[in-house]
Amino acid sequence: MGSFMEDLWSSIFTPGPTPTLLVATNVTFAALQVLLFALLLATYSIHFVVLSVLSAGLWWSINWFARELSQVQAQQAQGTHEEKDQVRGSTKPPGALDSSESDTETETAAKESIVTPIPATDNAPSPTASSLSTSATLQPPAETRGARKRLSVGGDSSGYQSTDSEWEKVDDSNAS
Repeated sequence: MGSFMEDLWSSIFTPGPTPTLLVATNVTFAALQVLLFALLLATYSIHFVVLSVLSAGLWWSINWFARELSQVQAQQAQGTHEEKDQVRGSTKPPGALDSSESDTETETAAKESIVTPIPATDNAPSPTASSLSTSATLQPPAETRGARKRLSVGGDSSGYQSTDSEWEKVDDSNAS
């Protein structure tokens, strides 16, 4: 019994379903089912039937998940053994896509650089393929013809900055 408890303690910190942990889980759920059945016989309450069904469903799902996880781990272990046996001449890094087609944003933008021009309206110039290409590749726009900067109204383009002398002006105007 002492070695089982030590194995159970160490299996808690081991990733994946260990046999000791599965045995402890199954014994615990079996004891819960026995307790729920005893409470059902003592009280004749439908609540214990519902709890027993929920407990059985959880018990089954935990065992199903442990089985599936064990199968996946076995397949991965078999796959790593097969990869080690293959020739190591591949220059592709692990996890690289096998397909030469990739839909990343950069490649998509490059593919979309060939654009048909949009017809111009009365008051807007028509965009050219080069200007659409420039904006599609996330480059800053080139100087367009007729572009000009907006003039500053306040004189200082960095924004309004208050000074103590302005507050003194306000105080002087309120005093009179």
